[in-house]
Amino acid sequence: MVLIHTPICDFGKLAPNFNLPATDGKNYSFSDVKGERGTLVMFICNHCPYVKSIIDRISDDAKKLQRLGIGVVAISANDATDYKEDSFDNMIIEARLNNFSFPYLYNESQDIAQAYGAICTPDFFGYNADEELQYRGRLDASGIHAAPPGVKRDLLDAMQLIAETAHGPQDQIASMGCSIKWK
Repeated sequence: MVLIHTPICDFGKLAPNFNLPATDGKNYSFSDVKGERGTLVMFICNHCPYVKSIIDRISDDAKKLQRLGIGVVAISANDATDYKEDSFDNMIIEARLNNFSFPYLYNESQDIAQAYGAICTPDFFGYNADEELQYRGRLDASGIHAAPPGVKRDLLDAMQLIAETAHGPQDQIASMGCSIKWK
Protein backbone atom coordinates (compact mmCIF):
# COMPACT_ATOMS: atom_id res chain seq x y z
CA MET A 1 0.00 0.00 0.00
CA VAL A 2 1.42 3.36 -1.08
CA LEU A 3 0.07 6.53 0.54
CA ILE A 4 -0.83 9.14 -2.08
CA HIS A 5 -1.81 12.81 -1.60
CA THR A 6 -4.02 14.67 -4.09
CA PRO A 7 -2.85 17.85 -5.85
CA ILE A 8 -4.14 21.33 -5.03
CA CYS A 9 -7.55 22.36 -6.39
CA ASP A 10 -7.54 23.63 -9.99
CA PHE A 11 -10.26 26.24 -9.35
CA GLY A 12 -12.69 26.67 -12.24
CA LYS A 13 -11.75 23.50 -14.14
CA LEU A 14 -14.91 22.14 -15.71
CA ALA A 15 -16.25 18.72 -14.75
CA PRO A 16 -15.61 16.01 -17.34
CA ASN A 17 -18.75 14.24 -18.48
CA PHE A 18 -19.23 10.49 -18.10
CA ASN A 19 -21.74 7.76 -18.83
CA LEU A 20 -21.11 4.81 -16.54
CA PRO A 21 -23.01 1.81 -15.18
CA ALA A 22 -24.17 1.92 -11.58
CA THR A 23 -24.83 -0.68 -8.94
CA ASP A 24 -28.57 0.00 -9.26
CA GLY A 25 -28.59 -1.30 -12.86
CA LYS A 26 -28.82 2.14 -14.52
CA ASN A 27 -26.26 4.26 -16.36
CA TYR A 28 -25.53 7.81 -15.20
CA SER A 29 -23.95 10.89 -16.78
CA PHE A 30 -22.75 14.01 -14.98
CA SER A 31 -26.00 15.79 -15.88
CA ASP A 32 -27.98 12.91 -14.32
CA VAL A 33 -26.29 13.37 -10.93
CA LYS A 34 -25.77 17.14 -11.03
CA GLY A 35 -27.35 19.05 -8.16
CA GLU A 36 -28.95 22.45 -8.52
CA ARG A 37 -26.43 23.94 -6.04
CA GLY A 38 -23.36 21.83 -6.89
CA THR A 39 -22.06 18.32 -7.35
CA LEU A 40 -19.67 16.09 -5.44
CA VAL A 41 -17.80 13.43 -7.44
CA MET A 42 -15.95 10.91 -5.27
CA PHE A 43 -13.49 8.26 -6.39
CA ILE A 44 -13.66 5.42 -3.90
CA CYS A 45 -13.29 1.64 -3.89
CA ASN A 46 -14.19 -1.29 -1.69
CA HIS A 47 -10.80 -2.54 -0.47
CA CYS A 48 -8.91 0.64 0.49
CA PRO A 49 -8.44 0.96 4.28
CA TYR A 50 -8.66 4.77 3.99
CA VAL A 51 -12.10 4.49 2.38
CA LYS A 52 -13.20 1.78 4.80
CA SER A 53 -12.33 3.98 7.78
CA ILE A 54 -14.66 6.76 6.58
CA ILE A 55 -17.36 5.01 4.55
CA ASP A 56 -20.00 5.68 7.22
CA ARG A 57 -19.10 9.40 7.19
CA ILE A 58 -19.19 9.46 3.39
CA SER A 59 -22.68 7.94 3.45
CA ASP A 60 -23.96 10.28 6.19
CA ASP A 61 -22.42 13.42 4.65
CA ALA A 62 -23.84 12.58 1.23
CA LYS A 63 -27.35 12.60 2.68
CA LYS A 64 -26.74 15.99 4.31
CA LEU A 65 -25.37 17.42 1.07
CA GLN A 66 -28.24 16.06 -1.00
CA ARG A 67 -30.68 17.88 1.32
CA LEU A 68 -28.78 21.10 0.44
CA GLY A 69 -29.23 20.55 -3.31
CA ILE A 70 -25.79 19.04 -3.90
CA GLY A 71 -25.71 16.07 -6.28
CA VAL A 72 -23.49 13.21 -5.14
CA VAL A 73 -21.91 10.32 -7.04
CA ALA A 74 -19.14 7.82 -6.31
CA ILE A 75 -16.98 6.13 -8.94
CA SER A 76 -14.73 3.11 -8.61
CA ALA A 77 -12.00 2.85 -11.23
CA ASN A 78 -9.74 0.24 -9.66
CA ASP A 79 -8.54 -2.74 -11.68
CA ALA A 80 -10.91 -5.45 -10.46
CA THR A 81 -8.88 -8.19 -12.16
CA ASP A 82 -6.05 -7.81 -9.66
CA TYR A 83 -8.25 -6.45 -6.83
CA LYS A 84 -11.24 -8.80 -6.67
CA GLU A 85 -12.78 -6.95 -3.72
CA ASP A 86 -13.33 -4.02 -6.11
CA SER A 87 -15.38 -6.03 -8.63
CA PHE A 88 -18.73 -4.71 -9.82
CA ASP A 89 -20.55 -7.50 -7.95
CA ASN A 90 -18.80 -6.47 -4.74
CA MET A 91 -19.62 -2.82 -5.44
CA ILE A 92 -23.31 -3.78 -5.46
CA ILE A 93 -22.87 -5.39 -2.04
CA GLU A 94 -20.98 -2.36 -0.66
CA ALA A 95 -23.63 0.09 -1.89
CA ARG A 96 -26.35 -1.93 -0.14
CA LEU A 97 -24.37 -2.53 3.06
CA ASN A 98 -23.56 1.17 3.40
CA ASN A 99 -27.02 2.36 2.38
CA PHE A 100 -25.69 4.67 -0.34
CA SER A 101 -28.17 7.40 -1.24
CA PHE A 102 -26.12 8.18 -4.35
CA PRO A 103 -25.18 6.22 -7.48
CA TYR A 104 -22.03 4.09 -7.22
CA LEU A 105 -20.54 3.85 -10.71
CA TYR A 106 -17.98 1.53 -12.24
CA ASN A 107 -15.28 2.95 -14.54
CA GLU A 108 -13.82 -0.29 -15.85
CA SER A 109 -11.80 1.41 -18.63
CA GLN A 110 -10.43 3.97 -16.13
CA ASP A 111 -10.81 6.76 -18.71
CA ILE A 112 -13.07 8.88 -16.48
CA ALA A 113 -10.69 8.63 -13.52
CA GLN A 114 -7.92 9.82 -15.87
CA ALA A 115 -10.09 12.67 -17.22
CA TYR A 116 -10.71 13.89 -13.68
CA GLY A 117 -7.08 13.45 -12.69
CA ALA A 118 -8.08 11.14 -9.84
CA ILE A 119 -5.06 9.54 -8.23
CA CYS A 120 -6.20 7.93 -4.99
CA THR A 121 -9.09 6.55 -3.02
CA PRO A 122 -10.72 8.52 -1.61
CA ASP A 123 -10.40 11.47 -4.00
CA PHE A 124 -13.05 14.22 -3.77
CA PHE A 125 -14.03 16.73 -6.47
CA GLY A 126 -16.51 19.44 -5.45
CA TYR A 127 -18.18 21.46 -8.21
CA ASN A 128 -20.44 24.49 -8.10
CA ALA A 129 -23.72 24.74 -10.02
CA ASP A 130 -21.78 25.90 -13.10
CA GLU A 131 -19.75 22.64 -13.02
CA GLU A 132 -16.56 24.50 -12.01
CA LEU A 133 -14.18 22.75 -9.62
CA GLN A 134 -14.13 24.46 -6.22
CA TYR A 135 -12.87 21.74 -3.87
CA ARG A 136 -10.17 19.07 -4.10
CA GLY A 137 -9.43 18.15 -0.53
CA ARG A 138 -9.99 15.67 2.22
CA LEU A 139 -13.14 14.48 3.95
CA ASP A 140 -11.70 15.34 7.35
CA ALA A 141 -8.59 14.55 9.43
CA SER A 142 -9.17 10.79 9.09
CA GLY A 143 -6.40 8.64 7.71
CA ILE A 144 -6.12 4.90 7.77
CA HIS A 145 -8.22 5.18 10.96
CA ALA A 146 -11.25 7.41 11.37
CA ALA A 147 -10.66 10.70 13.16
CA PRO A 148 -12.51 11.14 16.45
CA PRO A 149 -16.08 12.44 16.46
CA GLY A 150 -16.31 16.22 16.47
CA VAL A 151 -13.36 16.74 14.12
CA LYS A 152 -13.61 19.59 11.57
CA ARG A 153 -15.55 18.32 8.55
CA ASP A 154 -13.52 19.77 5.65
CA LEU A 155 -15.55 18.29 2.77
CA LEU A 156 -18.96 18.92 4.32
CA ASP A 157 -18.04 22.52 5.20
CA ALA A 158 -16.57 23.16 1.73
CA MET A 159 -19.60 21.78 -0.10
CA GLN A 160 -21.96 23.81 2.11
CA LEU A 161 -19.93 26.92 1.24
CA ILE A 162 -20.11 26.04 -2.47
CA ALA A 163 -23.89 25.58 -2.21
CA GLU A 164 -24.24 29.01 -0.57
CA THR A 165 -21.66 31.07 -2.52
CA ALA A 166 -20.61 28.99 -5.59
CA HIS A 167 -17.02 29.25 -4.33
CA GLY A 168 -14.93 26.79 -2.34
CA PRO A 169 -12.51 27.65 0.44
CA GLN A 170 -9.12 28.97 -0.61
CA ASP A 171 -7.32 26.84 1.99
CA GLN A 172 -7.77 23.13 1.36
CA ILE A 173 -5.95 20.13 2.79
CA ALA A 174 -5.20 17.36 0.31
CA SER A 175 -6.98 14.05 0.55
CA MET A 176 -4.82 11.00 1.11
CA GLY A 177 -5.31 7.35 0.49
CA CYS A 178 -4.33 4.37 -1.60
CA SER A 179 -3.33 4.86 -5.20
CA ILE A 180 -5.90 4.01 -7.83
CA LYS A 181 -5.04 0.52 -9.08
CA TRP A 182 -4.34 1.15 -12.75
CA LYS A 183 -4.35 -1.60 -15.37
